[in-house]
Amino acid sequence: MPEASMRSGHKFAAEDSLADAVVRSAAMLAGFDEPRREARRLVAAAAEMDAAQLIAAPDSKLGAPAALRLDEILVRRLAHEPLSRILGSREFFGREFALSSETLDPRPDTEVLIEAAKELAHEEGWYDRPFHLIDVGTGTGILAITMLAEFSNATALATDISAQALATAQSNAERLGVADRIRFLEARSLKGVEGSFDLLMSNPPYIVSADIGTLDAEVRLYDPLAALDGGPDGLQVYREIVADLSHSVPQGWALFEVGADQASDVAGLLKGQEVRELRMWKDLGNHTRCVAGRTQF
Repeated sequence: MPEASMRSGHKFAAEDSLADAVVRSAAMLAGFDEPRREARRLVAAAAEMDAAQLIAAPDSKLGAPAALRLDEILVRRLAHEPLSRILGSREFFGREFALSSETLDPRPDTEVLIEAAKELAHEEGWYDRPFHLIDVGTGTGILAITMLAEFSNATALATDISAQALATAQSNAERLGVADRIRFLEARSLKGVEGSFDLLMSNPPYIVSADIGTLDAEVRLYDPLAALDGGPDGLQVYREIVADLSHSVPQGWALFEVGADQASDVAGLLKGQEVRELRMWKDLGNHTRCVAGRTQF
């Protein structure tokens, strides 16, 4: 590496090959899961190319702008900033969603809610008739937007307490071609929500306040606190939503993502509102991830 690059503190130089940049990046990421895979994605992002281009031209030079970007990207990743936040997006149910500082970084486990909703849609006949859904605490918009993309006969309202999160969700809806079937509302839980819905979906904040400090750095330092903190027992937002179900979902289904050991508590809240039927779904880790209740008020 040229002396000037070493003096500047940069770890990569313009004349470095892409292959060498991947090898050295992977070595720096040795303490992370799948360091080689992460290194390829980071080098590709720095070089502004996709994985196929990276693999096809391993001997190509990194170039000065990409070398500088790679230096900056690795500093962020070594500080445990999630790869998805560095790249600016996360894949969910086969679609790419942009992130912002005010949105939760979507987790693969949340896809269970989509699978549950599709199962219920089949049972309720929603594949054959229009239906209206609400996504409470939409964040990036993954639940509402994915449902609209999967069901051309659906319309949606997406709410969030963050105006920036709603702007991110709206941008995702526009890019994924469903903006004409979704509305956005800045609101907490179901407060101020008008109209009735066939389906409510929500991944609310459910971490117990006292446990926030024990979360992994990638979550604790980079996900917005408002999207994590569920109050003293983790159930505060569930209580708020369930209390207003009768006017928002008078006849339909309410689906919630739940945290570890929370399924019975959320089911109890739904039972307290005389929900007729309770259903649960597990994620790939065999943890109960989704609790749903049929409403008929």
